[in-house]
Amino acid sequence: MKVQTIFTMSSPYRDDFRIKAYTFGHGEKTLAIVGAMRGDELQQQYIASRLVNTLRQLEADGQIADGISISVIPSVNPFSMNIEKRFWALDNTDINRMFPGYDLGETTQRIAAGLFEFIQDFKYGIQLASYYLPGNFIPHVRLIDTGTGFADVSLGRLFGFPYVTTRKPAPFDTVLLNYNWQIWDTQAFSLYAGTTDTIDPPTAQQAIDGTLRFISSMGFANVPDLPEGLDSEIVDEDQCLTIQASHAGILSDVIDAGNHVTKGQVIARIIHPYEGTVITDVKAPCDGMIFFARNKSITYQNTVLFRIKTQ
Repeated sequence: MKVQTIFTMSSPYRDDFRIKAYTFGHGEKTLAIVGAMRGDELQQQYIASRLVNTLRQLEADGQIADGISISVIPSVNPFSMNIEKRFWALDNTDINRMFPGYDLGETTQRIAAGLFEFIQDFKYGIQLASYYLPGNFIPHVRLIDTGTGFADVSLGRLFGFPYVTTRKPAPFDTVLLNYNWQIWDTQAFSLYAGTTDTIDPPTAQQAIDGTLRFISSMGFANVPDLPEGLDSEIVDEDQCLTIQASHAGILSDVIDAGNHVTKGQVIARIIHPYEGTVITDVKAPCDGMIFFARNKSITYQNTVLFRIKTQ
């Protein structure tokens, strides 16, 4: 295992800011795995750390293929994680909205540039991502179809996750890591592992197993005793209906991601914050499965509460 600091930035108040990479095997830059990019991505950093430990053992056992190099970057934003803040602590900007970065720009642009300089030459890239809204997801692999040919659904199915989702990029997607990886000729995958700011061992293990299945299926390493994956269903994200809050208030009785619902079923309630009365019942507009569910107890009007995969 090779440990290297791929980006350093001086700080006037505390220790220097550093991004570390853990590299296994020797040869061409084959696979990069990027963990927590935001300060609340505890699940993502936990998964990355577990992968570092597993790959270290595989390398010690001589199971990494010849000519293969796998690098894991467990955390891109340790400063924000230290103070439990989602975005960059000083100006609240999001590193994952700054790619490919600019080494003479604002702080988060420089961080993005430093990371991208290291990872842009890898043939394959996996980002342990989180959604822009707080909530729980069905674990899945997400592909952004940039039209470059670097969002291969058949490769996405190698993870053995229940779902592989595809989407056409919106304008704001052009500054994401996944999008820019593809523009620079990397097969890119975003892996959503259920939760964000809490560690959920079952979905974390599912993400670890899925990543190792991809590594094994691609011939990058021999990974013994892997559980068999699922035959992934391909879901166009346009198939998912978005449900927004009609009122602000306290969100209660929320049905979590992964549950099947029927049209008209109450899937959450919005409670008056002063009077304790039910302002409205949130009902499923169709039969389907809850793909995303908000997990914060306060909601505002027009906040996204659910995404439902229609049947």
